[in-house]
Amino acid sequence: MKLMRVGPEGSERPVLLVGGRHFDLTSVTADIDSAFLGGDGMNRVRAAMAAGGLPEVDVRGARVGAPIARPGTVACIGLNYSRHAAESGTAPPAEPVVFLKASNTVVGPYDDIVIPRGAVKTDWEVELAVVIGRRARYLASPTEAGDVIAGYAVSNDLSERDYQMGDAGGQWVRGKSCESFNPLGPWLVTADELDDPQRLTLRSFVNDQPRQHSTTQDMIFDVRHLIWYLSQYLVLEPGDVVNTGTPEGVALSGQFPYLRVGDVVRVGIEGLGEQRQVCRAAD
Repeated sequence: MKLMRVGPEGSERPVLLVGGRHFDLTSVTADIDSAFLGGDGMNRVRAAMAAGGLPEVDVRGARVGAPIARPGTVACIGLNYSRHAAESGTAPPAEPVVFLKASNTVVGPYDDIVIPRGAVKTDWEVELAVVIGRRARYLASPTEAGDVIAGYAVSNDLSERDYQMGDAGGQWVRGKSCESFNPLGPWLVTADELDDPQRLTLRSFVNDQPRQHSTTQDMIFDVRHLIWYLSQYLVLEPGDVVNTGTPEGVALSGQFPYLRVGDVVRVGIEGLGEQRQVCRAAD
């Protein structure tokens, strides 16, 4: 299944996308949120669809929001692709590098990127996002991680590198939590539709010029390992998002200029859709 949320910011409604057709989910749930994901919502949607109880809806021209309502936690993994670690001048980490970013950074896949005031090194990062569907606490092994994953989505884990690594003393959160710094979507693709999250192609473009082109096979720590690892140190709840790292090809590498007002960013992942954002200055 592909789940999405459409409508003005703060007033999105849940929608199911099947075969290019959109179906209204408001008879099943008020939103795609922690209560839905943790309360057998997926099976209720399947049952309603099988019974023919979902009306078709026209979403043309409507804003597309993030496919889940504001998550409680956005957990992120840094330096999780071998070639990205190399372009950053860093040895591959011996264990996952974990940081959090503010949950209100999560915006729709086509919403503007807001360049922060005083920013000079705003960077893009296409990432595979994992959406949690069941509470994960002290999982016994990576094998158990598959049972707590609701699905996957495209994420753009934007960074202001000067805030992140300038005089911040290694405080990554400061360079990661600016407004609009986590476009998510366009869909939440349920885990049963994805054969193998470790064999997905990721790409990014700035002004239609290619930047990143890699696969999740280059991950240092795979998806299940990351979810298991995180569960040892924090409790993951339904609706939480885990950004699993970005491949090589970001501006930090020195190969490309950082983002500026007017730039157009596109990021996409095989089977999960594509985002498009325009960069604008903070008001």
